[in-house]
Amino acid sequence: MCLFFIDNVMRMYYICIMIIFDASTLILLARTDLLELFLSTFQGKVSIPKKVKSEVCVQGREERPLVESLIKQGKIEILTAKNPRQKRKLMGDFNIDEGEAEVLLLALQTGAEAIATDDRNAIRASKLLKIDFVTAIGFLIRAHEKQLVDRDEALTKLERLQTIGRYSNAILKDAKNRIEGGE
Repeated sequence: MCLFFIDNVMRMYYICIMIIFDASTLILLARTDLLELFLSTFQGKVSIPKKVKSEVCVQGREERPLVESLIKQGKIEILTAKNPRQKRKLMGDFNIDEGEAEVLLLALQTGAEAIATDDRNAIRASKLLKIDFVTAIGFLIRAHEKQLVDRDEALTKLERLQTIGRYSNAILKDAKNRIEGGE
């Protein structure tokens, strides 16, 4: 969804908030029942590259029906990354797969406000490229802070993320402390 606002000299601005997801975070949110919750409360555009769609919507994948349904409903938009040479350079420079490279490339090409990734190398690349990022654990913590999930449900979802994701003990401990009300 795009937003209009008027500044102090009465000029109207049109702002589109966009997050581009990679496969890892899309899968993690789908498997923890956070994807639909996020989409129901997010006021911007959620996009994925064609390559991410092909990685997630594979026969037999648990999250395939949900993701395909969300695409059909228009809640997730499919984008095509341009400039294959730049994509290959990102893959080589940051040791990332094609899906993550397309996410970064699309963020640069579209001016997206953030990417959603749980891939360590894509996170490093986004920091170097000055692209904001969010992880599945970040989505979970924010959902808890906004009281969309209660403490017990958030802790259960964190345990599920621990099982299916690749997080360091420090990240998991920090997330648990934040959910339990500590800093």
